[in-house]
Amino acid sequence: MANYNYDEAGNMAAYFVLTFLTIFLVPYTLASLAASKPPALTGCQCQQCTTQRERIRKREGGSLLTPKLRRRTLIIAGGWSIVAFLVYKVMNSETQNKVYDPFEILGISTGTTVKEIKSHYKKLSRKFHPDKVKLAVNETMEAVEAKFVEITKAYKSLTDENIRKNWEMYGHPDGRQEVSMGIALPKWIVESGNNIWVLGAYGVIFGGALPAIVGRWWFGNREKTKDGVHTRSAAAFWKSLSEESGMDDVASSLGKSFEWELPQSKAGKVDAELAQLEAQIKEKLGEKWDELVKLAEASPKDHKSRRRAFVLLYAHLLRLSIQSSTLQKEQTQVLLQTPTLLNAMLNISMARNWLLPTLAAMRLHAFIAQAIPPGQADLKAAQLPGIAPSDASTLPKSESTDFSDAIASLSKIDPAALPDAQKALERLGHAEIVDASFKVIGERYVTPSSFVHLVVKARLAPLAKDGSAVPLPKPETNDKRDHEFLLSKKDIEDLPQGEYTNGYAHTPYWPANRKPSWWVVLADVKSNKVVVPPFKIADIPVADPSRGLDYRSYKLQFQAPQTVGLFTWKVFVVSDTFVGEEAARDVVLKIDDPSVLASEEPADDDISDPEEDSLAGQMALMRGGSVKKLADGEGESDDESDTDGEEEQGGKDDDSSSDSD
Repeated sequence: MANYNYDEAGNMAAYFVLTFLTIFLVPYTLASLAASKPPALTGCQCQQCTTQRERIRKREGGSLLTPKLRRRTLIIAGGWSIVAFLVYKVMNSETQNKVYDPFEILGISTGTTVKEIKSHYKKLSRKFHPDKVKLAVNETMEAVEAKFVEITKAYKSLTDENIRKNWEMYGHPDGRQEVSMGIALPKWIVESGNNIWVLGAYGVIFGGALPAIVGRWWFGNREKTKDGVHTRSAAAFWKSLSEESGMDDVASSLGKSFEWELPQSKAGKVDAELAQLEAQIKEKLGEKWDELVKLAEASPKDHKSRRRAFVLLYAHLLRLSIQSSTLQKEQTQVLLQTPTLLNAMLNISMARNWLLPTLAAMRLHAFIAQAIPPGQADLKAAQLPGIAPSDASTLPKSESTDFSDAIASLSKIDPAALPDAQKALERLGHAEIVDASFKVIGERYVTPSSFVHLVVKARLAPLAKDGSAVPLPKPETNDKRDHEFLLSKKDIEDLPQGEYTNGYAHTPYWPANRKPSWWVVLADVKSNKVVVPPFKIADIPVADPSRGLDYRSYKLQFQAPQTVGLFTWKVFVVSDTFVGEEAARDVVLKIDDPSVLASEEPADDDISDPEEDSLAGQMALMRGGSVKKLADGEGESDDESDTDGEEEQGGKDDDSSSDSD
């Protein structure tokens, strides 16, 4: 019968806990280190962006005196502390399950003879016999007696025939022993005096904490959509958006969602500053602010938290300074949540194929990133350092995409800010659509319901220091390159070796490092419909003819319409970071009728119709078929040509026969 005993020292439990902690902590720590490693990207070198990046670094990583303690960091630090403690405990614990070895007990080698064993035992007996040992300070008589009994058993195991037989068969001089099963639990856990505490801990963990965690996860997932927003926010987007929704409607819909996306803020001393911010916003926007608040349904009585977030959003758009650190943190939360909300709004608009709200949601990303009031694209010069929105509004209105007027005005008003503005221009390259076309793999024509690829070639045109666009030559057509990309499985063409990726954009007011991206949208402007769901692209290269980099190709597959006709659509490339940086190009898709294409295929008459004087022609005439008429003298020329052919063939035969000879 097995003898069960508990782990008195807790060593077995330590091994058990140590194993599972290591299995969890090693990959978790490696993943955390990989996530915390900053990407090796360059950014805008203007003074505003440099200061903002330093502010972001301090907020996200903390400083040496006040480090940023995240939940992940605390879990890793606590886990490895427990691991270190368990390792120390295991290393300093005594091994209880030890194999019985009489040679080791006597301190002799396995090849020692019986005579030598007896001689060695006599020496040990004189040394460890209880009657002859003088007790040391830390020794007891019980320990000395146990040591002598152990030496005697080992001696008999090697010299007595029966005892040696027991040791060889059962591993112990006393013969067969009871099986001892260790339980990896300290004994204090099952002691009767601790039952109430152990049962209480089990009840709290398995009856309270575990159901609470599972319930929170379950109901939390039910409250979120696949886009990561609250279901009530998505419902508000569905109700407030329409086919004709513009920038103000989209911004107001965004304001409604903050009520469910952000934690409730407690009223306090910051309410006075919040009221001052709202007064400044009303002073700048006038009656339009009341209209926006009405559209967002952000009344101070019914929707206080919604109004609070809406005020902080427009304080950012109007570049109003905030003194309270509490409001600054809340504003950062509001701004960092906007991309997720706008993407959810974009998907809802796309579900209905509405073009105007789709473009408005895309463009609003850039207005928020650059802190410019929505819909005022004429203020795009305010993106440059040293130019305030009030200064940008006085510049002459121009349809051009460059910043030459802004740089010229800045050189007169504030020449000291000109170097920073020129550094910002390096990150404000204008997106251009080099070409946009429809391709079908293996076919020359597009037929109804066929799979079509929209291939867009895009590039960034650099800006000179004076703000004007650098003239770029039209890239040469490379059919081999285009064909290889069309046949490849990738949707984005690979860039050549080198540093071509876009670094951090010029966003001095955005509270995080931002890499620019663009949406590609295929739309029917006449019917205000989106033809194909937009796809997002990044790393559009800055064109550099000297390095042979003139554009990058992107493709999107979709199914052609089922009807035959000519479809005039438009391709938009919309930036999510820069205001006014948008390109568009008209494209025409022609859907041909397969039956008409088959009837228009040219027929090869020389093969289908035999000649009139040939045997095949005579047989065709007898069956009533068509034959090819011979012109005057045509037969004679054929005879002559046949004769010439025969002579030529004869000459060839003669040559071949002579060669063979």
